[in-house]
Parts: sequence; structure tokens; C-alpha cells
Amino acid sequence: MKSPSNDDFQVTKLREHATPEERAQYVIMRLEQFIREGRAIDAGMSFKKWQAMARMEIAIAIAEAENSQDQDEINSRRVLFVAAAAMITIGFWGTAVSFQHVGHLAAGIICAGAGAVLFCVIGHWRFRTWNNRRNVKERAKRLKRVENLNKRIKRLEMELVKEEEALEEALRKRRLLISR
Repeated sequence: MKSPSNDDFQVTKLREHATPEERAQYVIMRLEQFIREGRAIDAGMSFKKWQAMARMEIAIAIAEAENSQDQDEINSRRVLFVAAAAMITIGFWGTAVSFQHVGHLAAGIICAGAGAVLFCVIGHWRFRTWNNRRNVKERAKRLKRVENLNKRIKRLEMELVKEEEALEEALRKRRLLISR
């Protein structure tokens, strides 16, 4: 029986902010891809080689999860810093206006600018959160399609094995009939 080509089974890339279940599914699919690519017609992949590949994939998945968490922390600190700077700016210029050391228009423009910067940073943060959720949903759909395709490939492989056995049996019977 001919083994499936390596082009038949491809694992999609895992993007940022994947859930633990998605990361686990991704690692399983990568390991399955290693097995498919490393096997020969009549033999499987060596266990030590598979173990080394599995260790590397799991380490990569953990590192990506930690990097994702670090990125979330950086974004939270950015929003906190900009919010603090905007509040201080608005408070300073509000105080300056109350002591009548600065014109109302100049202080208003500066305060509006600080508020706009804060609004933009928070808006960017919310947009990234929305976009990440959307990407997670798309990834889940893609992983489901890959999983379904994988099941179909396995089913087809089993059908091919059964067909091969049936053809070999028919060939054996014909040889017996011819040899008589």
C-alpha cells in the first residue's frame, strides 16, 4: 500500500491568543504530521525521534502561551500609563485655568488632545481584543475543517487497505483457478 503524500496533511499555523484546548489540538496535529511524514511504507517512525519532536512542539506551545501573556501585560501597562498621563495632564491644565494663568482655549485644546490620545489607546486595545477573538473563532473553524479532513483521510486509508486486501484475495483466487 502506498503511504499518503506529505502534501495531503498540512497543519495550519497557530496564531496569538489561542485557547489551551486549541494549543493542545495544534500540538497533537503537529505530532500526527511528524508521524505521517516520518513513516515508511512498512515501518513507523522511531520512538526516540518522535519523542524529540514531541518535546520540541510542546516547548514551543508553552513558549508561545507565555509570550501571549507577556503581550497582554504590556498592553495593560500601556493603557494604564497613558491613562495616568492623560489624567495628570488634564488635572495640571485644569488647575492652571482655575488660577487663571492660562487661557481657556489653550487649556481646552491640550486637555482634548490628552483625552483623544487616551481614547485612541483604549480604542486600539479594544480593537485588538475584538480582532483576537475573531481570529480565535476563525482558527477554531479551520482546525475543525482540518480535523474533519484528517478523519476522511483515515477513513479513505482504511477503505484502501480493505480494497487492497480484496484485490489480493481475488488475485490469489484467479491464480488458483489458472494453476488448476
